[in-house]
Amino acid sequence: MNHQDLTNIAREHGSPVYVYDAEVIIAQYERLVSAFAKAKQLRVHYAVKALSNISILKLFKQLGAGLDTVSLQEVELGLVAGVDPKMIIYTPNGVSLEEIEKVAAKGVQINIDNLSILEQFGSKHPDVPVCVRINPHVMAGGNANISVGHIDSKFGISIHQIPHLLRIVENTGMNVNGVHMHTGSDILDIGVFLYATEVLFETAAKFKDLEFIDFGSGFKVPYKEGDVSTDIEELGEQLSERFNKFCDDYGKDIALAFEPGKFLVSEAGHFIAQVNVVKQTTSTVFAGIDSGFNHLIRPMLYGSYHGIKNISNPEGRQRFYSVVGYICETDTFAQNRQIAEITEGDLLAFSNAGAYCFSMASNYNSRYRPAEVLWHNGKSHVIRKRETMKDILKNQEVVELELATELAE
Repeated sequence: MNHQDLTNIAREHGSPVYVYDAEVIIAQYERLVSAFAKAKQLRVHYAVKALSNISILKLFKQLGAGLDTVSLQEVELGLVAGVDPKMIIYTPNGVSLEEIEKVAAKGVQINIDNLSILEQFGSKHPDVPVCVRINPHVMAGGNANISVGHIDSKFGISIHQIPHLLRIVENTGMNVNGVHMHTGSDILDIGVFLYATEVLFETAAKFKDLEFIDFGSGFKVPYKEGDVSTDIEELGEQLSERFNKFCDDYGKDIALAFEPGKFLVSEAGHFIAQVNVVKQTTSTVFAGIDSGFNHLIRPMLYGSYHGIKNISNPEGRQRFYSVVGYICETDTFAQNRQIAEITEGDLLAFSNAGAYCFSMASNYNSRYRPAEVLWHNGKSHVIRKRETMKDILKNQEVVELELATELAE
């Protein structure tokens, strides 16, 4: 997609709008599969939480991917998209036993990350295969909010609790068919990640009926020109070799599984917004757009970087702007960012807007959530309509209160 394609989409469908390039998604999926071509069995479960539009889920189904889900609702979305429940893994955190049982009844692979629920589920449903999520206590992620391998993380069963885990499995007679880990997002140091996998291999060897080992994901994508990212080809080469050796030692071939989200969809996404006002203050030039952190919260939530280009004036003179939204509190997308000269009415395109962007959008300030558009073979397809006031009011119930006379007066 080029600047003109994005401009045409914004003119046709209005702004703000999310746009996803299907060819980029397909290329990223093929790149991952190619990197692990030496693995005897490979499972790729797309992380639904990154971008849950049902058209995106159907695309991954066509590519041969399964789904990684974290809620009953994500599971149901996957089933509506036509994904085989056996191709869906469910890895919740802190949910009720009741929800886990509802998902298990749908034939989905369960992944349990705490001893309490593991014992309860195993006691009631010993014949249902279960994966266990291990915390290797290896920090491989970036921002503290997305690095989940530390000792005090709420995620996973500590490797120091393995004896207790094994005792629960023995006492309940439950079937553990997989082990799983996730160290966090934005993994750069392959050596650290591979060290974590050794911890997982050591744990996996303690279970005799495994069908797969799931290494999570968290692969870093580049956010700006010259940015570093996970060397997926090098990781694929090294981990595949080590995994095949584990299978030989284990005595049977099992599947190597991953659950990428950001890696597959982040770079495919663009968020386009129009500049409402250019405002000069004593020290700053603000470009105020027709959106806010209700549509794209990541910069305000944990300081994420999104490249911003003026697609209405891509060759213009570079000037410095703070790009801000219309929410009535601090609402900053970028501070003192160098962007081609901006005029009111220009369209700005935010890059890396495919993952964790629309999925975290809200109706804060009673604003409508934007449309989503999928670009494929040179054509744009609306995959979610822009909301209207009807959507805002849909589930609200009007209650007429009778106030006391003195209050009414």
